[in-house]
Amino acid sequence: MFDGKFRKSVDATTAPIGKWLAKFGFSADALTGSGLVFACATAWAIAVGFFYLAIVLLILTGFHDLFDGPVAKASHRASQRGSFFDSVIDRLSDAVLLGGVAYYLDAHHHGQLVLLPFAILSMTFMISYQRSKAESLGLNAKGGLMERAERMVLLGISLLATQIFIPVLWLMLVLTTMTAAGRFWRVWQIAASPAPAAPLPERSHLHASRLRRGPSRASRH
Repeated sequence: MFDGKFRKSVDATTAPIGKWLAKFGFSADALTGSGLVFACATAWAIAVGFFYLAIVLLILTGFHDLFDGPVAKASHRASQRGSFFDSVIDRLSDAVLLGGVAYYLDAHHHGQLVLLPFAILSMTFMISYQRSKAESLGLNAKGGLMERAERMVLLGISLLATQIFIPVLWLMLVLTTMTAAGRFWRVWQIAASPAPAAPLPERSHLHASRLRRGPSRASRH
């Protein structure tokens, strides 16, 4: 939802900051890599129950993720390799963060509640895979209620108090599952539409045109 509806306004805001960071020597790959470091620190803070510290670290993690793209554009170093690196690190950061959540739940709660972050992560990866596979087929699969930015915001909200931590995680699972199901249905519907017919080659088109007109006067004699 964030990526679809607010991307242009966000890009307009982050572009000047990206130019400023690039001017002072920051690189997109460095921001992406250091974002993973902050994600690991956030996961540790969640795991040991330092929720307020985790909120601060999560914001810093989001800062790196938000500005690596604008820095790449401002420095004219946007590339397929950078995009690939960013996508891989994003998935790894998601796994690390929810790993910290799983550790906390295992340490402070009994039963199978530790499977909750595993379920969220499974749906998260499903959303990412659906978009990747759809785009490889030339189909649009963006949008949805719970993309990565929304998940990070909701995780931050869950850290505001231990009383709401688990309920917000359940909400995240429900919304993430709805997003995965909605994206699947949308791509399924688009893929069911017949592909546009390819234009005939020039010679074939000319031949077909002649067939429609019939033989020329010269050829009738």
